[in-house]
Amino acid sequence: MEDFKKLLDDINFSAYLKKLKTKLVNKKVIIYGSGTFFKYVLDNYDLKDINIIGISDLKFEEDKEGQEFLGFKIIPKNKILSYKPDCIIVATLKYISIVEDFEENILNKTDIKVYPLAKMPFLKLVKEIWGCN
Repeated sequence: MEDFKKLLDDINFSAYLKKLKTKLVNKKVIIYGSGTFFKYVLDNYDLKDINIIGISDLKFEEDKEGQEFLGFKIIPKNKILSYKPDCIIVATLKYISIVEDFEENILNKTDIKVYPLAKMPFLKLVKEIWGCN
């Protein structure tokens, strides 16, 4: 958890979150990614101004739809469009391939926007794309 704190401090997450909240005013949001990173952000930052209508993750099967996880309604990935979100927030640190998948395969004929919860520096993104660590 200390690693998350350092990383978020290093990328000035508080300022980015403030800008993101401005973009999300009056928007219906689905969070994609329910792992330890999102839990850390949820526990340590104020997300109440974001109209989060549900949370989605590959680990949520269709039979979990409507149940709660971390206080949010579970939405299976294949049902996201039926909830008519205005945007999806990808709540993982390695988000490039997830954002691409959403944009190319799920949201390609919609106006739904996809944003990372934490925007990484360019060099980190290049390393992720090329599989370097």
